[in-house]
Amino acid sequence: MDLLRKHSALILVMVLIAFGSYHAGVRKGSIGTPITVASSSESNIDFSPFWKVWNLIEEKYVPASTTAPTVSEEKKVYGAIQGLASSLGDPYSVFFPPVESELFESDIRGNFEGVGMEVLAKDGAITVIAPLKDSPAARAGVHAGDRIVKINGEPTSGMTTEDAVGKIRGPRSTTVTLIIVRSGVIEPLEIKVTREIINIPVLNTKMLPNGIFVIELYSFSAQSPNLFRQALREFVLSGNDKLIIDLRGNPGGYLEASIDMASWFLPSSTVVVREDFGGRQEAKSYRSRGYDIFTDDLKLVILVDEGSASASEILAGALKEQGKAIIVGEKTFGK
Repeated sequence: MDLLRKHSALILVMVLIAFGSYHAGVRKGSIGTPITVASSSESNIDFSPFWKVWNLIEEKYVPASTTAPTVSEEKKVYGAIQGLASSLGDPYSVFFPPVESELFESDIRGNFEGVGMEVLAKDGAITVIAPLKDSPAARAGVHAGDRIVKINGEPTSGMTTEDAVGKIRGPRSTTVTLIIVRSGVIEPLEIKVTREIINIPVLNTKMLPNGIFVIELYSFSAQSPNLFRQALREFVLSGNDKLIIDLRGNPGGYLEASIDMASWFLPSSTVVVREDFGGRQEAKSYRSRGYDIFTDDLKLVILVDEGSASASEILAGALKEQGKAIIVGEKTFGK
């Protein structure tokens, strides 16, 4: 059975991947004079209340104690920008100051010190998207969908995602105590997790009976596209035509990684995902790079659950919508 369109492409092609990542920051320097910003409707935004509060703080604020740290102008600017982003009420629109930005980058690069789980401030609580496979969080019994109501005794109501991550992370061999509310369990659960160096697993392959090849994909990190290509090569050399891509518990990662992976199954220029800006600017389409090595003889199933988020949903959704895969499992996270 002719499964491949371009077998040699899978083995020989070298793929150059440009990874896009979100960086946010403010240029260092002195605070400028009050400004007005013209909106798209040509009306002016009155910034005078902002500057009035800024000047009041500068003139009248006194720290609660002589040992309290000094709040820099830079930190106040970052706080203002974070407030602006949070005013949207959208858990996926956030501002990362430099330190938090570096933590985020370390996550998707593949290693950090912590407990190994993806969390999100959602519906007034810190919700676990998914613990990483074989992570301290997973071994301690944390589940996808758990709601963390306290971190080391501190209530999480009103916490941002970044605040929660900062409190959960810490040096290896230290412990964090989580109070968790779980669907179907009456009493809150207390779970203590010992932090470790987390090397984010990327994927695993295995062969099931009846010639079914499985690629378990755990994250969309910087290494994922190349490792996924190697896994597909292993599948092709196995001589089988049944493939399962297991995205259960995969919280996502790089958008570009999901585009690259989808490209092995889709013709060139096929839309993988479209970004819509609510009419304020032209929608942006991310398209297949057209590796497209498989014929219609490929039997492809993608497994998902409530811990499948972000890039996982993009990959699964694109291959389903283009008629290349059947999705089996539970409703995904919804990012």
